[in-house]
Amino acid sequence: MINLILFGKPGAGKGTQAEFLKSKYQLFHISTGDLFRHHISNKTELGILAKSYLEEGDLVPDQVTIDMLKDAVENNTEAKGFIFDGFPRTTKQAEVLDAFLIEKSMQITATLALEADDDILVERLINRGITSERKDDQDEEKIRNRFEEYNNKTAPLRSFYDAQGKFYSVDGIGSIDGITQRLTALIDGLL
Repeated sequence: MINLILFGKPGAGKGTQAEFLKSKYQLFHISTGDLFRHHISNKTELGILAKSYLEEGDLVPDQVTIDMLKDAVENNTEAKGFIFDGFPRTTKQAEVLDAFLIEKSMQITATLALEADDDILVERLINRGITSERKDDQDEEKIRNRFEEYNNKTAPLRSFYDAQGKFYSVDGIGSIDGITQRLTALIDGLL
């Protein structure tokens, strides 16, 4: 079983690359963004709570995210592995994820960090916001706040997974195909 974490700031290309990796390795893609949007559009209790944080450009609290993720894993037991996209975002979440996976006789295979310059990511997100009409992608101040949240809360995950020998940095600039080739070469080298 292959369990991958796609790591990177908003706009780094995690969702785009997850689609290629999902197909190539026959994995189930769990995007916290998709989980949030599903719960928000269905107006679940978790969705209403998540929406209030996202609209301010803040990260959704750990327990809300963890409950959504556990539900997704438990409802896809036939999967050959998972791609976690947008989770974990904090060391606490990483510890909870590791403990949860151990309960399921699984573990993280690798954490793949897509690295890109902030100004390039802002441009990507603004463009995505125009076409998708996502409010959180239309305001540069909110985007940069999300980057600050990432730097303060998520970047420490590098040390957490590096200590386990599971952290890999990947250049997230260039063509989609070029980035996909870098990722698959790395994954194939781990298998």
